Amino acid sequence: MENLIQEKEISTPVILNLPDGKAGSFQDLPNKARSRNKFGINPKKKIIKNEEKGIQNFRFIVQGLFAILCVWIGVEFYQFLQYLETNGVAAFSSRPPGVDGFLPISSFMSFYLFLVTGEIHAAHPAGFFIFFAIVLVSIVFGKAFCSWLCPVGFLSELIGDFGKKIFKKDLKLPKFLDYPLRSVKYLLLGFLFYSVFFLMSTVALQAFLDSPYNLVSDIKMFYFFAEISRFSLIVVGVLFLLSIVLRGFWCRYLCPYGALLGITSLLSPNKIKRNPMSCVDCGLCNKACPSFIKVDKVKTVVSDECTSCLNCVDACPVADTLQLETIGTKKKINKKYVAIGVVSIFMLVTGYGMISGNWRNEISKQEYLKLYKDMDSFGHPTGTEAVKKFNEDVLKKSDSVNEKK
Repeated sequence: MENLIQEKEISTPVILNLPDGKAGSFQDLPNKARSRNKFGINPKKKIIKNEEKGIQNFRFIVQGLFAILCVWIGVEFYQFLQYLETNGVAAFSSRPPGVDGFLPISSFMSFYLFLVTGEIHAAHPAGFFIFFAIVLVSIVFGKAFCSWLCPVGFLSELIGDFGKKIFKKDLKLPKFLDYPLRSVKYLLLGFLFYSVFFLMSTVALQAFLDSPYNLVSDIKMFYFFAEISRFSLIVVGVLFLLSIVLRGFWCRYLCPYGALLGITSLLSPNKIKRNPMSCVDCGLCNKACPSFIKVDKVKTVVSDECTSCLNCVDACPVADTLQLETIGTKKKINKKYVAIGVVSIFMLVTGYGMISGNWRNEISKQEYLKLYKDMDSFGHPTGTEAVKKFNEDVLKKSDSVNEKK
């Protein structure tokens, strides 16, 4: 009886957001949506309106708060650098451990070292926990870090929204360009995997993480942007302009971190599922998806580009037609639980790092002052040949030390 009360005949006005952004009733939907869908179901008989509140405003708040946290970390790190720049004359401000989150390669290498040796490297320990938290989020809720917490993803969304206001829609490259370009981020990730897993021994991995370059990699990263070269500025400017024209250009085509999370997200048991029996083929889910996934063509969204932003779920006008479910249970996951889950997993993992005493590094301010003076002389291997040579040199040095013993 309760379901019958909720059902609305097509004669009852049901206000929807149509594909062109205007409000209207089911009669105003495209002909395809108003006739019969591909499963032969006539949606004109009985349709239950989706009255569940959207989650996008809340997602924006979460993104904004996390972005503010990142800015706060940046301010604290700048204050820490003032102490180093004045050779200890300025008041000392401790280095914020959260800056390790901006060192994904070092964090990835620390995580791999932990898998091999069971030890958390002391140089950037917070990075280990941040990296683990991000990967764990992707395993549970898909590539949700990108759309809920990542500051670069947040900035990319804002730029994309600006571009949409200019062009009145999200532009997309043709498939013959889109597919090859999307592979670039996987090639970058593949190079990192090959260098770490196949070219570097455990001894070399430990040596790199112990190296002066890695110890001050956060400082060198800061000055890369603070004293950016003309060429780098041009590259950043081009990426900015491309992100206006093509939504999420960096995230979609170049981000190796996103490539990794795209792979791990495929392991997630929680997927967006579509009920073809109640789907009216209105196309609103496709229009809402920032990753251009053809949601209305599949029963289960399995894509390395899906960021679990839930835009498509919010856009669906029919109740219980598009929702996040746990595979095998057919149990709907409330959208609010996704928000709570993503934030909770991140906070629990990083919180454990704090209370376990593995959050701050053990580099003293005197050591930092010494490293800062010699920072310009520190480098790192670039390219496969350089990585191979680094590995060989470390192994020779290790064998020499062992022979002396």
